[in-house]
Amino acid sequence: MARHLAIVGATGAVGREICALIPERKLLQVGKLSLFASRRGVGKQIAVGHSTVEVQELTDSSFDGVDFAFFCAGNERSREWAPFAVGVGAVVIDNSAAFRLDPDVPLVIPEINPGDITDHNGIIASPNCSTVILNLPIWPLHRANPVKRVVVSTYQAASGAGTAAMEELRTQAADYLAGRDVVPRVFPHPIAFNLFSHETPTGSDGYNAEERQMIAETRKIFHEPSLAITATCVRVPVLRAHSQSINLTFERPITPDEVREILSSAPGIEVVDDVEAGRFPMPVDATGRDNVLIGRIRQDVSQPDGRGIELFASGDHLRKGAALNTVQILELLRS
Repeated sequence: MARHLAIVGATGAVGREICALIPERKLLQVGKLSLFASRRGVGKQIAVGHSTVEVQELTDSSFDGVDFAFFCAGNERSREWAPFAVGVGAVVIDNSAAFRLDPDVPLVIPEINPGDITDHNGIIASPNCSTVILNLPIWPLHRANPVKRVVVSTYQAASGAGTAAMEELRTQAADYLAGRDVVPRVFPHPIAFNLFSHETPTGSDGYNAEERQMIAETRKIFHEPSLAITATCVRVPVLRAHSQSINLTFERPITPDEVREILSSAPGIEVVDDVEAGRFPMPVDATGRDNVLIGRIRQDVSQPDGRGIELFASGDHLRKGAALNTVQILELLRS
C-alpha cells in the first residue's frame, strides 16, 4: 500500500503499536519501511511481522524518498521535523498535539470526517486518544439526533503517558504491597492505588490541557465550533485502555433502545450492555481491541424531557486512540 513508509518515534508505545499493526493491515505488501528514534533507540531491532527492522537516527537525509511518515515522537519533534519531511515530498500523519488545532491541518477520525483529509497541505493530524474514544459513539448519535451538550469524565490509564509510566505503576504497586515507600518519578503523584487530575498544566480557567484538547478537538472534528462540551480528565491506576463516563443532551427526546440500535451498527463501536449478567465496558476487555466498547446506556433521569442519555465507554487508547487511527488515515489516503 505504501511505497516507502517511515515511523518517527518507533521505539515508543505508539510507534511499537504501529509496527505491530503494519503486517496485520497489510501496509507493506510492496514497499520499504524505515524506523527512526532518538539516539538512545538507535540500533534497536523491532519486529515487524516476520522481519526485524533496525532503528536509525533522524537526520536531514532521513526522508529522502519517503512517501508517508508517521510521527509519534511528541510535539517538539513533530514541530521540528514534520515541515521538513513535507518539504522533501512526504505526507506526514502526526500523532502529537503540535498541529491538531491548526486551521490549515485536517484533524481526522476516518469513521467520522474522512472528507476533511482532502484539504491537507502535507500534514494530517490524528486526535488526542481520549477525543477519539469520546467522538466515536457520539458522532452516529449526533447524525440521527443532534447532540446539544456533552459532559465527559475520563478514567485514563497509565500507558497514556508512555511505557515508563506503565512501569512506574507496576513498580509502585509492588512497593506499596511490600510496605516500601512509593516514589513518583514519571507522574507528579503516586499512581498505584490512587487517582489524580490529569498531569497536564491547569490554566487560569481551571481546566487542564487534556480537557481543553478534548473540547477544542471535538468541536473541530464535528465542525461545530459552538458545541456545548465540558470535560474532567483523571489519571487512574489502570495499565492500558481509557474509560469515560459520557452524558449527552439531544435536540429531541431519545430512548436507550434507540441509542443501542444506532450504535450497534456504527463503525468502530461494540455495544457491551448486558444488564442481567452485569457485563459492561471494562479496560481489561478493551485492551488490544480495535473497537471502542459502549455500555451502561440509560436515560438520564435528571432530564425529565427525555433528551438526556448516559453512556460508559472503554477503548484501547494506544490502539484505536492512536496507532490504529493513524494507520486508518494512511489507508484512507491510499484508497
